[in-house]
Amino acid sequence: MAPGKILTLTDADFDAQVKAQPLIVVDFWAEWCGPCRMVAPVLEELANEYSDRLTVGKVNVDENRQTAARFGVRSIPTLMFFRDGSRADQVIGAHPKATIKAKIDQLLDAH
Repeated sequence: MAPGKILTLTDADFDAQVKAQPLIVVDFWAEWCGPCRMVAPVLEELANEYSDRLTVGKVNVDENRQTAARFGVRSIPTLMFFRDGSRADQVIGAHPKATIKAKIDQLLDAH
């Protein structure tokens, strides 16, 4: 799938999808999570702004418990940044767009 899209990731396809993207921000979230709903539109904006260099993935922790457990997700939202298939950084909680954007820029500059 082209960068700039929002991918729905599952336990079954997580590894393949993440490895296929040069840089992906994975949002671990749940329907009932208020802060997750606050972060979602920010991630959509960033997916569009960085459409040529970034993909955003979403993992519903209620439906994909194996992946959440594997990465030690205990609080949501948790944003994990993967570069070339490896976890490069993460932030926990609802952060402002500027904070998330700074992490993305840092990872893009380091590439």
